[in-house]
Amino acid sequence: MPSRLAALQPYLLSVLRIVTGLVIFSYGTQKILRFPAAESVPPVGSLPWIAGLFELVLGLLVLVGLKTRPAAFVLSGVMAFAYFLRHAPQGFYPAQNGGVAAILFCFIFLYLAVAGAGPISLDGQMGGKQART
Repeated sequence: MPSRLAALQPYLLSVLRIVTGLVIFSYGTQKILRFPAAESVPPVGSLPWIAGLFELVLGLLVLVGLKTRPAAFVLSGVMAFAYFLRHAPQGFYPAQNGGVAAILFCFIFLYLAVAGAGPISLDGQMGGKQART
């Protein structure tokens, strides 16, 4: 059984990357493209808007698996920055300060920066070093 699971590991890495990229990309589309419609969007040039630009552009790269390692590394930093700037001042516990998603994204992106894109990716299709793990 463990060998069967081990054989799935690279593909599940790709699935984790795709789902994470899609979710962060959707945050960017909401902040920058205003899709889907939101009650409020950040003003152009504000820190949340700049974060949305990172989420949109780098989220798309992570989603398709192109330059995954550097894109994920930067997004990990963006999520850490978001947590400490926005959520941590509201309280110590993530469940109370609303920072659970930021923490999870931070560490998932950090993992992707180290693990790479997986075989189901543009990096993998182009034979890039980024997909080799």
